[in-house]
Amino acid sequence: MEKQIYRKLFLGFIQIHILHHAQKEAIFGSWMLEELQEHGYHLSAGTLYPLLHAMESADLLEKEDKNIAGKIRKYYKSTEKGSMVLQEAKKKAYELFKEIKDE
Repeated sequence: MEKQIYRKLFLGFIQIHILHHAQKEAIFGSWMLEELQEHGYHLSAGTLYPLLHAMESADLLEKEDKNIAGKIRKYYKSTEKGSMVLQEAKKKAYELFKEIKDE
């Protein structure tokens, strides 16, 4: 039960992190899994890929298929809407973190 609570809570942070990187450059799933692991988030591909697809459906990310060594790799980059959402999320997260960090 506790694991589900943490998962639900941190999925929002993870989406912000995805948008952050996708705004800088195109990202792909396995790289994002490794990047998140470096920050202590241990997601499975079964969690990340539906999240990427949902963000694409919400017009936060756009996908481009590239042929890499004979395999199709899906690259995601932030849309204009995704960039605007990221900027707003950063402001709101900063305000909340300022409040809780001082306690």
